[in-house]
Amino acid sequence: MTKTQPNNTRDEALLALIRKLVETPGPSGQEGLIRAAVLEEIKAHVDEVRTDALGNLIARVGTKQAGGLRVMVSAHIDEIGLMVTHVDANGFARFIAIGGVSPLSCIGGRVLFMNGARGVIGCERLEPNSAPTLEKLFIDTGALSREDCPVSVGDVCGFERPFLDLGAHLVAKSMDDRVSAAVAIQALRALKKTPHEVYFVFSVQEEVGLRGATTAAYGVNPDVGLAVDVTRTGDTPRTVKMEVALDKGPAIKVRDSSFIADPRVVNWMVAAAKAAKLPYQLEVLEAGGTDGRAIQLAHAGVPAGCLSIPCRYIHSPSEMVSYADVENAVKLLVQLLSEEIKLD
Repeated sequence: MTKTQPNNTRDEALLALIRKLVETPGPSGQEGLIRAAVLEEIKAHVDEVRTDALGNLIARVGTKQAGGLRVMVSAHIDEIGLMVTHVDANGFARFIAIGGVSPLSCIGGRVLFMNGARGVIGCERLEPNSAPTLEKLFIDTGALSREDCPVSVGDVCGFERPFLDLGAHLVAKSMDDRVSAAVAIQALRALKKTPHEVYFVFSVQEEVGLRGATTAAYGVNPDVGLAVDVTRTGDTPRTVKMEVALDKGPAIKVRDSSFIADPRVVNWMVAAAKAAKLPYQLEVLEAGGTDGRAIQLAHAGVPAGCLSIPCRYIHSPSEMVSYADVENAVKLLVQLLSEEIKLD
């Protein structure tokens, strides 16, 4: 588990793909635009593609050969957001969270509504030494009255921040989980030969309870499954004690608060990383969950694991990942899907 060295030769197509995905809006339940963006990137590279009743985009690559399995790879395409609950007489919109939104990262943030309206988040005056709550926040669209406000009850927005390329590290408002969708897309394109029937699922409504992956896993009924998602790190000052860090390679999940990865899947992933001479980390996440849980509990149960992209500042408007970790995650996923799977 050696530290990844900075890569001076970067894939501009991968960077462009990440930029496209992170800058496309799509809070949970409003994934139409991001689903269309993903479809445009994969449709020429798959054997079959469909959208199910809940909105998951499901693409098949390959057919099962002797010794092959039906494999599900799931990366969610929704992001956290806000929903309007009330607009007052002066045009200020109150809201609730869609997914895990922190009030501390909201104040002064800019938002983009799915109807095209924009706004900025303001806060009521706080008492000294008190922390903001969502109830103290409001969205200012520049309206002068309720009648003038371009949004109303039930309208949904996401945070609006441009993609930022810092060289070794990349920053955006929805690396969770668009960077994993980019990893899945790149692996799908690069998967030239596989003995398996691989279903790449770009799932919806993960941030509000793993809903998309739950129905998708039931429909795909895989023999083995992998979620691809971000995970937090322990490499910033005075943060949680956790071994995962940026630039040390993708992480192989052992456990999070939603599921325990099947040890056979963990061993398979570790063996593949070693065989390909790729850096990797083992991940034990104290809080948080992924589509891996939904896959694991489908039908009578599925051996499942998770390939994680280390990410700083999760669920903030500026989530940060390592370019090298992303690139190595693509390589590891291709390695996993190219060979016969032996779950010993």
